[in-house]
Order: sequence, then structure tokens, then C-alpha cells
Amino acid sequence: MDDERGRRDRHTWDPARYLEYAGERGRPFVELLARVGAEQPQAVVDLGCGPGNLTALLKQRWPEAGVTGVDSSAEMVAAADPGLGVEYVVADLRTWRPEEPVDVLVSNAALQWVPGHLDLLPSLLANVAPGGWFAFQVPGNFDQPSHTLRRELAQDARFAPYLGGVASPDAFGAETYLERLAALGCEVDAWETTYLHVLAGDDPVFDWVVGTGARPTLEALPADLRPAFEEEFRVALRAAYPRRAHGTVLPFRRVFVVARVPADRIA
Repeated sequence: MDDERGRRDRHTWDPARYLEYAGERGRPFVELLARVGAEQPQAVVDLGCGPGNLTALLKQRWPEAGVTGVDSSAEMVAAADPGLGVEYVVADLRTWRPEEPVDVLVSNAALQWVPGHLDLLPSLLANVAPGGWFAFQVPGNFDQPSHTLRRELAQDARFAPYLGGVASPDAFGAETYLERLAALGCEVDAWETTYLHVLAGDDPVFDWVVGTGARPTLEALPADLRPAFEEEFRVALRAAYPRRAHGTVLPFRRVFVVARVPADRIA
């Protein structure tokens, strides 16, 4: 890998920026968790746990379970509170394996960062014990201006030389995941919800996306070009998401999947 490609791949996450909209980002996790029917699991894992604010809810739901949060970002894991009875591990969810299959495996807004994650589903299911639960949520808004405007601006001749191969999230619709997991023998509950987040501030949609989907793009740009990209992106987002009397509305579609592994599956 050359130095330029390596620089593009080494983006970091900012826990404080991510948590600016913790309430809005956390609601899908709560609604996903409500559909998981596990009663007394012994081992629960959150893949892509981020700063652990939502992982703590797993411990509240199942206080007797051993709960582990896994994230590839050392910055995110360092921000997690270990005093809540949760163990945190820095690891890539593509290669992480538990010592024993777990009873509940949860992944919230993480799989969209893994290219080819449909092909990863069998190995993720292999981490779940017979009769266990695999639940995840991914954004489904990649055709919306919050993403399309960034991609269009990234193709500008000023910026494009620095942005080839930069990490960009993507995911599928609920039916695709249902069919793939059903084919693997799971009982599947899949659905979609579009939230209408009402955000405050001058550039709230920009503030939202720079904490997640746009961050790798901005980090890949040289310091002398980044301000121009940011300003043009801000202007475009203001036009796409105009501020109203009650705030700026950000429609956000999310895809939810809860799969029950067959109890008679041979572990």
C-alpha cells in the first residue's frame, strides 16, 4: 500500500463529535433492542460499540450477562466508561471471534462501513450460539442529499485527487437482509423506519454528517483544501435542508434486522 492510500485509510473517529446527537443516534438502538426476545443471556456483544453509551443499555437490559463492546477505533473505546460493568475490546468486527458463541450479538450503525458485509453474515452468525439472537441496524439514506452532495463535491477536480478510495458507507434494504439470513436458516424480523429529526443550530446537518459519514472524506483532504470543501458542503446542505421556524428537518431512513438462530443448529 502506498503512503497516499495508507493516509486515506487511517481516518480517526471523534467521540465528542459523534455524541453531539447522541439522543437521535441512540433511538434506533433502543427500538432494535426492544425486538430481541432473549430472556437470560449469558454473553452479549455489541459489535461496533463506539463510545459505549449504547452498550451500557445492554447491561441494563441483562444485568447478569457478561457484556462486551467491540470497536476498531481506539479513540472510541478509550471514551467508553468501563465502570458500568462492560468489557471493551479494540478489534475489527470482520475478524473478531469470541472464545465461545454468544447469546446475543448486536451491531448498531456499523456494518455499513464494511464493504461486502452481506458476505460476512455467515461468519457473524457463526459467533452466535444455537437459539441465540443476531440484531443489527444500518442507515438506509445513502440516496439522500446528506450523502449525494458529499459524493458530488468529492468529484470536483480540486478534491478528487485526494479522495479516491476514501471509506464511504453503504447498505441494503430490509428485504435483502431478510432473504440472506432466512437462507441461512434464521427466523428473521426486518423492517424500515424513517425518522424526522428536528435539529437546532445554523448548520446542524453538516454537524451531523461530519461526525459520521463525511468524516473520512474531510480527514483525507489536505489542510489547505479542507476549509473550501467544508464551506461548499455547508452551503449545499443548507439549501437541501432549509431551516424552518421549528428547526431543520433531517429525514433519516434506517433498516432494522433481528434474526433468531435455529436452536437445533450444530455450534
